[in-house]
Amino acid sequence: MKLVIQRVKEAKLYVEDIFKGKIEKGIVVFVGIGRGDTEEKVDYFVKKILSLRIFEDENRKMNYSVSDINGELMIVPQFTLYGNCQNGNRPDFTMAEKGEIAEKIFNKFVEKIKTSYKKIVEGEFGKKMLVEINNDGPCTLILEK
Repeated sequence: MKLVIQRVKEAKLYVEDIFKGKIEKGIVVFVGIGRGDTEEKVDYFVKKILSLRIFEDENRKMNYSVSDINGELMIVPQFTLYGNCQNGNRPDFTMAEKGEIAEKIFNKFVEKIKTSYKKIVEGEFGKKMLVEINNDGPCTLILEK
């Protein structure tokens, strides 16, 4: 799995041109499922996302997690995180997991987060989405396992 995490002041999500939701201060998580990924990785990433200290304290040090600040989450599936651009000019997506398997893992990921966190807006697997982000910092991190 590969995740891109962005600390945001605000983000909006549209799924196939329909407004899906908005978050205020929190994080947007783009989730890529790679070939061979399994549901066993979900627990690791959920715990990591909720405890990652990327929000500043009063001394401008990154000491608070999204949970600590009672922030909000937006979770967006993004198979293009596994696009290989090394050869040629068109990305190669052979390292992305097949749709039906990836969708199952993504849904498990969202389900698991919802058991411990309630302020969530989620994208829809396989749909065309528009994400408007006001990145705070900017602060963008990549998690991979």
